[in-house]
Amino acid sequence: MSQVTAPADKRFRRAHVKPGRRRRWYAVLLPVARYAVITAAALFCVYYGATAVTHASVLAIDDIAVSGNHHLPTSEILGLLGGLKGENLILTDLNAWREQLIASPWIKEATFKRSLPSTVQVTVQEKVPIGLGRIRGRLYLVDDRGDVIDRYGPSYAEFDLPIVDGLSNENSREGKNGARAALAAQVLLAMRGAPDVAKLVSQIDVSDEHNAVVILDGDPALLYVGTERFVPRLRSYLELASAMKAQVSEIDYVDLRFEDRIYVRPTGTTGTVTANAVPKGGRDTKRRMPRTQR
Repeated sequence: MSQVTAPADKRFRRAHVKPGRRRRWYAVLLPVARYAVITAAALFCVYYGATAVTHASVLAIDDIAVSGNHHLPTSEILGLLGGLKGENLILTDLNAWREQLIASPWIKEATFKRSLPSTVQVTVQEKVPIGLGRIRGRLYLVDDRGDVIDRYGPSYAEFDLPIVDGLSNENSREGKNGARAALAAQVLLAMRGAPDVAKLVSQIDVSDEHNAVVILDGDPALLYVGTERFVPRLRSYLELASAMKAQVSEIDYVDLRFEDRIYVRPTGTTGTVTANAVPKGGRDTKRRMPRTQR
């Protein structure tokens, strides 16, 4: 009997690449709609939160705590900040309020700090008066930059300061007056390091921005000290004052701007006499006063 050979197994082989399917319209729009809903919800939360913060009465400023002021009353500072109370603590522009405060002649610097829920802490640094500027016959407190702080009056009687002449207007830093104010400030600041000399200074004249003139208490002589070394030059005069006055009864001015010579002009003359300046490290034992030079 002959064998029957079975045919080879010819199985169906599927293609490895499936045919593409056309995406339906809702499959495209669904993710877009989902993102739109999420975005709208986020925007609503932001808007609602901002509205809540803006209208939250608990965040309305009801207290302004001031510190650092000594001469400018707290009431005046609060007056300068009129309108800050009631504003929203989070949203108010404190830098704008700071600029408004430091516009005050008394205020040199100021810092603002928020303190939840409804307080603003204000710390000020006041200007320090170092002289009394005589301007158009009136006296004004002048600070170390030559700026006019306030008109001098009974409320400032605590300040025992030298008078500064030569400032031509109340805004001492305008135009040419700025150089004069700067020179006055240099002299007054130099005096801080020499209290024994500072207590003798009565007036300073800066009409000539290249030559400060000093007048001491009880001494009518004009002392020319230039633009530098103010204290050493005044000390030189104090060392020789007795010898000068022994030979010159009335002195118009003393020029101290030269290191090795002091020029003295007697009142009522057009010439000068000279004296040796006190040498460094010792006294001038001779204290010579040569004849008047015409």
